[in-house]
Amino acid sequence: MSGRTVMGFVGRLAAVAALAAAAVGVAPSAYAVPSFARQTGMACEACHTVFPELTHFGRVFKANGYILSNVKQVQDVSGKKEELLSLAQTVPLSIMAQISYSQMKTGVPDLSNAGAPGIAQNGTAGFPQQLSLFYAGKIAPNFGAFFQITYANDAGTIGIDNTDLRFADTTLLPDNSPLTYGLSLNNNPTVQDLWNTVPAWGFPYATSNATVSPLAGTAIDGAFAQDVAGLTAYLYWNESLYAEVGGYRSAKQAQNNELTGGAGPLDGSVSNAISGLAPYWRLAYEYNWERHSLEAGLYGMQFRLFPGGAPGAEIPLSGPVNRFSDVAADVQYQFVSDDHQFTLAGTRISETMSLDASVLGGTNPKDSLTTTRFWATYYYRRKFGGTLGYFSTTGSTDPGLYPAAVTLPSGANPGVIVSANGSPDTRGWMAEVNYLPWLNVKISAQYTAYNKFNGGGTNYDGVGRNASDNNAFYLLLWFAY
Repeated sequence: MSGRTVMGFVGRLAAVAALAAAAVGVAPSAYAVPSFARQTGMACEACHTVFPELTHFGRVFKANGYILSNVKQVQDVSGKKEELLSLAQTVPLSIMAQISYSQMKTGVPDLSNAGAPGIAQNGTAGFPQQLSLFYAGKIAPNFGAFFQITYANDAGTIGIDNTDLRFADTTLLPDNSPLTYGLSLNNNPTVQDLWNTVPAWGFPYATSNATVSPLAGTAIDGAFAQDVAGLTAYLYWNESLYAEVGGYRSAKQAQNNELTGGAGPLDGSVSNAISGLAPYWRLAYEYNWERHSLEAGLYGMQFRLFPGGAPGAEIPLSGPVNRFSDVAADVQYQFVSDDHQFTLAGTRISETMSLDASVLGGTNPKDSLTTTRFWATYYYRRKFGGTLGYFSTTGSTDPGLYPAAVTLPSGANPGVIVSANGSPDTRGWMAEVNYLPWLNVKISAQYTAYNKFNGGGTNYDGVGRNASDNNAFYLLLWFAY
């Protein structure tokens, strides 16, 4: 569940819908798991530079439905020699754990005594931050899965994490070039993608859930992870040209209908329910030569959302909607050899908003938001390495979306997670060093430095907090078995 936090996007949608309930969560990242190594009989380096970043072979393995296997199968065929069953004798299960420590440059207020706030403890241990169980591998001929169940310490519960169920097959075209085609049933837009540039897969692959997150984030950037169900269809020609289209519906977790008491249907107490289908599309091209690969692509999604409201203050799921249209470009260069692995990657997401359902709550009728991330990663012999990344979010000034104050019942304004000037602008750098004593064990030290946070470099919240006060150190032990 680490990766991109969704506090920003969910928080600002709660702000534009005055009666919506605020929600905070973390959008998980997808992981490499030893189940695939056991199934294929190949070491992790066949599919990964260093987990979870994929090599070209790893991308082809994923596009073909996770079904390549080198273990003994229980098989059955019909009288017409049709394959009826191909079941591995070893169940492809894995576990993954993250144990972490996080600390910010400056602590946040302790509001237990709102009349005279103190300072909260600065330094949070996650033991574990996450603990996951995976089913990852072949289920049947042409059908495989990546299925994750996770305990997360921020939620304190066990829940469904990233899930990607795939049907895939390959045919030869008249010129003998291969064409892979398939379907993906998944619960996180971009988790089915093949490249480590899109939100579900991109750097940082793990982040702290105990630090302060900016207000703003685009809708496709993890805000609906594990909150939707989507079906997409894709074509992958000659292991180079990739095209995919599909749609997503809301699939809210732990949401009960007020009338039936059951899990559905969704009603006006639900915040940000999708109206109809949210269409998704993807186009990418990869060129490979010797030990190099270069990919460039486009992807995007459109959301039509009912703002909803908290129980007792419902807003019917009908009438005006808030529209979010995201269009993004991505690029990735890889060099992979026995001694050296180098990756240069990035994405830029542009979002336009039409806030018809929330304009009466004080927002602008239209807004825009742009997120940019670029990073460079180097490893020596897959043992020692690091990443340097730049991130930026810029957009329209809108005090209705990015409020200037959070006033407590006592009247105190603690600042920290607000924007004094109504701007979403945030930018900074992230540096990470890694040591892998073994291919399935990683020790990471990560530092995030902000030049600007929620619209300002100094006193961004109007209560004296500077962007650099949210700088954060993150130490992580990450292993999978």
